[in-house]
Amino acid sequence: MFRQEECRLRRMEQSDLDLVLRWRNSERIRQAMYTDHVITHDEHHAWFERVTRNNVTMHFVFECAGRPLGVVNVVDIDRSNLRCVWGFYIGEEDAPRGSGTSMGYLALEYLFEKEGFHRVIGEALADNEASIKYHRRLGFVEEGRLAEHVVKNGRYTDVILFAIIDRVWRAMKDNLAAMIFTRSA
Repeated sequence: MFRQEECRLRRMEQSDLDLVLRWRNSERIRQAMYTDHVITHDEHHAWFERVTRNNVTMHFVFECAGRPLGVVNVVDIDRSNLRCVWGFYIGEEDAPRGSGTSMGYLALEYLFEKEGFHRVIGEALADNEASIKYHRRLGFVEEGRLAEHVVKNGRYTDVILFAIIDRVWRAMKDNLAAMIFTRSA
């Protein structure tokens, strides 16, 4: 368990790019992504330059006890309908158990309570059981399936769609926090 005050999300910065690229290019992360090619340094920096100039994405680094552990990306931000799509990963293979759930909690807390979103959408490759369980643990419900939506390993793969709305988040957040975080002394 973590002390909540030791964990935080912060905006991704230029100085994070080499670490994030190392994480993103690891086989473990690439196999769970829509695009699974090895990303070049130039491609990664061009992506960051592009996303820092728009208002439809946000990119965060998750830290615990000052150690960067993962990434949360928020894309397809629709301020008119107060919805967005999130993606995430724990980059450090030796991250403490529960890091992902802590990261998800902080991201949802930020998206619903600071940004005021009504709905957060998630997607998981149909064979990514860990991501499917993760979404359910955080209160997301399965809303559909996109049949043969992406090509992975030379074959078409389904994508499962999830969503959580703000009232569901607010009803469960205290219980979720009690399961994730230790109380401060």
